[in-house]
Amino acid sequence: MRTYEASAVSTGTFGRVLASSRGNDVLVDGPPWNGCLGEKINPGELFLAAVASCGVELVEVIARDRGLALRGARVEARGELDPENRVRDDLALFNRVSFHFTLEGVSDGDGMRLVESFKGR
Repeated sequence: MRTYEASAVSTGTFGRVLASSRGNDVLVDGPPWNGCLGEKINPGELFLAAVASCGVELVEVIARDRGLALRGARVEARGELDPENRVRDDLALFNRVSFHFTLEGVSDGDGMRLVESFKGR
């Protein structure tokens, strides 16, 4: 069993939140279309960044475990949410999400296998 814990608290500035986990803090702003400042990373971006971070970290771990000479990894994430065309009425979900992996130091075939292994985790 792996347990993850995080919290979020108001900061006193409308729409700005302090997100924390294990003593690490991130300021998060609601987006401008909600009437918030929109200066800091917003919750949707933070979600995509978390999945992209997971992609980089796991690809590095899998490459290490397979003895592959991965020199670097980058994951770019993009999500689209159309409030007028909701995926579900009861949840706010992205209509479309895509991830682009750039891997250095491995062949195209090894890179594709690393990404497929990540997706299977």
